[in-house]
Amino acid sequence: MIRKLFTLLKLGRKVAKSDILKITSKFHRPPLVIKILFKILSFSFSRTQQALTSQDEGERLSSALEGMGTTFIKLGQFLATRPDIIGEELSKKLENLQDKLPPFSINQAKEIIRKDLGENTFNSIINLSEPVAAASIAQVHKAQIDDNGTLKDVAIKILRPDIKKIFNEEIDAMMLFAFLVESLIKKTRRLKLVEVVFLLKEITNLEMDLRFEAAAANEYAQNTKNDVGFRVPEIYWNFTSENVMTLDWIDGVSIRETEELKKRNIDTSKIAEDIIQNFLRHAVRDGFFHADMHQGNIFVDNNGQIVPIDFGIMGRLDKMSKRFLAEILFGFIQRDYKKVAEVHLIAGLVPKNVPIDDLAQALRSIGEPIFGQAVKDISGGKLLKQLFDVTEKFNMQTQPQLLMLQKTMVVVEGVARKLNPNTNIWTTSKPVLENWLKETKDPLNTISETIQSTSEVIKRLPEFPEIMDKANQALTYLASGQIPQNSNSYTALNDKKSEMTAFRNQSIIGILIVVIIGLLVF
Repeated sequence: MIRKLFTLLKLGRKVAKSDILKITSKFHRPPLVIKILFKILSFSFSRTQQALTSQDEGERLSSALEGMGTTFIKLGQFLATRPDIIGEELSKKLENLQDKLPPFSINQAKEIIRKDLGENTFNSIINLSEPVAAASIAQVHKAQIDDNGTLKDVAIKILRPDIKKIFNEEIDAMMLFAFLVESLIKKTRRLKLVEVVFLLKEITNLEMDLRFEAAAANEYAQNTKNDVGFRVPEIYWNFTSENVMTLDWIDGVSIRETEELKKRNIDTSKIAEDIIQNFLRHAVRDGFFHADMHQGNIFVDNNGQIVPIDFGIMGRLDKMSKRFLAEILFGFIQRDYKKVAEVHLIAGLVPKNVPIDDLAQALRSIGEPIFGQAVKDISGGKLLKQLFDVTEKFNMQTQPQLLMLQKTMVVVEGVARKLNPNTNIWTTSKPVLENWLKETKDPLNTISETIQSTSEVIKRLPEFPEIMDKANQALTYLASGQIPQNSNSYTALNDKKSEMTAFRNQSIIGILIVVIIGLLVF
């Protein structure tokens, strides 16, 4: 526990020294106690800090997030898609976190491939390149393989050395921080911060098994094979293992390169609409969606098709959640706020004693200001704050199964904003939601009686007996949004809570003893 606290303090010191407080103060005024804490953490006798001031605020923030590791890099990737919250210039600086991180050497990469795939398979790989992209968890190399007599260009994704150990140390420190926040600020307990961080830990650890990512890509490809203008790369299983994944090489352009897309006569407005519609279609039709759709993970190939990459984080919704999601979003589109409030009550998103008219009025205060506006005219920061205020007022509990979806929806909106600032999200979403609701025959008022809350199983999972249990367990987490009470993870979560509670109590006793001794001596 002391090690976790030390890791947390190191992360806190990096945050404090990065000038993040100064940057974020432009958007939200922090409490005095936070200012004092940051001042203490950032104190240094070294002159190194002075050298950092020569960088602009975007470079300092990007450097700080990169230096703090995987968890904070993921946060930076999210912020890069929200220029409305942090500003266009700062957003552009943070784009470097998406796939432009320092790579590890090609010799290390070769050693990992040789160890995981075996000497014979390694020797059959041709023209392995230097890293072409390096992200927080893995990096990618271009190569060629012989696929049943056909020479194919492929991308080989390789996990960073020791990334699992590094990430788990960071996330354990974050869990301790979440526990301390819940202990000190009672209002935050409804957010279930410890459970959310623990769930993130479980899911991200599965992201670091590339066999599981490959299985997710395979299922995603099967679900979307008939979607016009959308393609998922093929997986090559003979060249895939826990630390190595091989899939089709994509000849195309990243959607962040809007000028290059326009030079190729690609309609960026159409691409923006297609990305939004495909995301919603996959969520409400399949209940299985790409949950990390930042700009670095979406390409447009030479045929004009949208091609997603990086399938480490996929979201899953059960049938009930899909229906509720579609009804809520479509209710907003129809401006039927009472219906949206009713769905919230039926879904158990708010307590049953909440006055439905009051909730509808609050939802109207969120929906009306953004109805009919282009994304460039909507302040995402203000909307998020208002939505949080509403959820607090009506004691809405955090729904972990929707957290990943909510985060991805915000990212997808940000991606559309980059491609076409005039995209109207409501107008774009309407046909997808309307068609799906027409196709589903069970009425909303009987849905809770007719649908069983069961998780999906992986489709066409190759014969990897050693990961079958882990894969099904992960899908249970994603579908139900919680840690099953009869699982080993639930026991581990309770053990973590007990450990942190004991640490907190011992710390309090230790502080009291020090204070008492101080009073007696002085």
